[in-house]
Amino acid sequence: MKKRIIVGITGASGTVYAVRLLEIMLTMPLEIHLIVSAMGWDIMRYEQGWHDETMDDFIARELRPKTAAGDLILHPIGDLFAPPASGSFQASGMVVVPCSMRTLSTIARGHAGNLIERAADVTLKERRPLVLVPRETPLSLIHLRNMTAATEAGAVIMPASPPFYHKPEGIADLVNFMVGRILDLLHLEHHLIPRWGERHA
Repeated sequence: MKKRIIVGITGASGTVYAVRLLEIMLTMPLEIHLIVSAMGWDIMRYEQGWHDETMDDFIARELRPKTAAGDLILHPIGDLFAPPASGSFQASGMVVVPCSMRTLSTIARGHAGNLIERAADVTLKERRPLVLVPRETPLSLIHLRNMTAATEAGAVIMPASPPFYHKPEGIADLVNFMVGRILDLLHLEHHLIPRWGERHA
């Protein structure tokens, strides 16, 4: 059986990270369970310059042609009967990228009002890796307290703040670095980014 990974996309800037992550993961022998909020999709369309696109259009045009080994399964965000809503569903981990402050808050409080929030709640209670990638700045005390609560519950908070020590030559290098770190936290082997000490300046 292929390793299962749950990917949630919520209403925050930074959807470029989600698109690139899906592209890379679909080259791996994975079963990817994708859940996208309504605002997440609206922001993705805005940031990517899409207009009349549907989610099916995005998958067919942007993801399917690049699929080599992975399987992609799309779940409606309101479907709490979907497999990721159950702890008996053997997923290896979950990432929410980008993770809105609202979604972070609901996960930190254990409020499972939709499938992304429920899948995250399940991931935490089953002691599986949960990576939350917020892209918000500056951060309020409320944000920081929610991040602390989520971390105490077992999540990993990975702000979308790429470094520059690897001497990026463009936006793609910055995006790839962040995606590579997400893959690391999900324990997925890749060669997307140089490791510190593996490339001389």
